[in-house]
Amino acid sequence: MRDRSEANVSNDIQIALSQAGCLVFRNNVGCLPDRTGRPVRYGVGGNGGSDLIGIAPDGVFFAVECKTRLGQPTEVQLWFIAAVIRQGGRAGVARTAEEAVAIALGQPSP
Repeated sequence: MRDRSEANVSNDIQIALSQAGCLVFRNNVGCLPDRTGRPVRYGVGGNGGSDLIGIAPDGVFFAVECKTRLGQPTEVQLWFIAAVIRQGGRAGVARTAEEAVAIALGQPSP
């Protein structure tokens, strides 16, 4: 059986988070040159910002890094997750929609 792509996992997670009452946004991060060649960075958290960010129904900020079954988060992705948690948000790595909802709602991992 072929593994699902990270994009498919992310789409499933976005749907589940919305159904759980979360306000969720896809967080594209990167850097591109403007017309003058000056680099313009975009996305929340810069390099390492989680794939999905949002607000849980109870008003708490959350960040979810979406990974495939075998995918591993980078060091800067783990740093971003730790920074969100230090500031009172909820964050983590999710490989399934159920894991992502548990992160966003502050519940134990399934």
